[in-house]
Amino acid sequence: MVTLPVLIDATSIPRDRGGVARYISGLLTGLEDEGYSVTVIAKGSDLGWLSDRAPGHVYRGAPRLVDLRPVRLLWEQIALPGHLRRSRATTLHSPHYTFPLVASKRCVVTLHDATFFSDPRSHGRLKRTFFRLWTGAARRLSRATVTPSAATADEVSRFVRSGVPNTVAHLGVDPDVFRPPTADAISAFRRRHGIDGETSWIAFLGTVEPRKSVAALIRAHRAASARESDVPPLLVSGSLGWDAEAVRLLTEAGDRPGTSLRYLGYLDLDELAAFLGGSSLVVYPSIGEGFGLPVLEAMSCGSAVLTTPRLAIPEVGGDAVAYTQPFADAIEEDLLELLADGDRRDRLAQDAVVRAADFTWAACAAAHRGAWSR
Repeated sequence: MVTLPVLIDATSIPRDRGGVARYISGLLTGLEDEGYSVTVIAKGSDLGWLSDRAPGHVYRGAPRLVDLRPVRLLWEQIALPGHLRRSRATTLHSPHYTFPLVASKRCVVTLHDATFFSDPRSHGRLKRTFFRLWTGAARRLSRATVTPSAATADEVSRFVRSGVPNTVAHLGVDPDVFRPPTADAISAFRRRHGIDGETSWIAFLGTVEPRKSVAALIRAHRAASARESDVPPLLVSGSLGWDAEAVRLLTEAGDRPGTSLRYLGYLDLDELAAFLGGSSLVVYPSIGEGFGLPVLEAMSCGSAVLTTPRLAIPEVGGDAVAYTQPFADAIEEDLLELLADGDRRDRLAQDAVVRAADFTWAACAAAHRGAWSR
């Protein structure tokens, strides 16, 4: 194992261990698979599962109060530079926008998307102001930045002018977790969630926020179900964000077996392959993504995916997904058309598995090593 002089700050992992957590853990496993070790600092609640997934790295615990976001941001500015010195690392990788300003020239910063600039209405004022400021700071003050797609790199460059080098590092997918599910896994998922053996479902996975167009999807599904009696129920999984209409509709629907709309909440990681791969169709009508990890994960599970040709999603889906627009009437028509064409869904599912295999965490790690070595 080759030890790299790199400290990765993993304290930004959210409690639900969603997208940022999958990025960090995937990066660590990719580095280990390629024979590289780094130092990782993380919250105590994350040390166990991170070290289980990628045991070849050196792990250090952050103070317990770092669990509180304001404290974490303060700790990042005041205490993290000391950890950097003591670790003797020459590079600090900050994987979620923010970084210690006093150590900026030793920092490589990941910028996940630029929708805070290109689609500001999808974010609250405080959030978009915060991330705009830190994106600008990273592009002006850090040693280098990393983006998960060329589309995001182009968007960031369009809104923030800077000479700081940027590396595109496509995210990967863990084929041991996200793979076509077995019949037994699908049956177990059905039993766990009260879905009878004759019923399929349409799946959505992601945070319920305005740019995911979940409310438009629900309206489209309702209209499609009124036109065709055999439209499968819509099952939504993910944390409830700040889309007031979608949150209201999902809260009213709840999780009642046998109904046409169900909110399953946050599913365990080991359920996602059956949820995605066992569905008739995964619909992800996002207005724009910095990468679109749920699309890639659905593809890796052998799902037929209906999504949008916005920002980075075509970099991920290519010709292995079907496209629509993030509006209820467009989703309705394309949803019905795809549900009626089983052969096309089968072809998309097969092509999706092949294309998803090109996105590996080892390749993502190699791109990061290039950014760190500059």
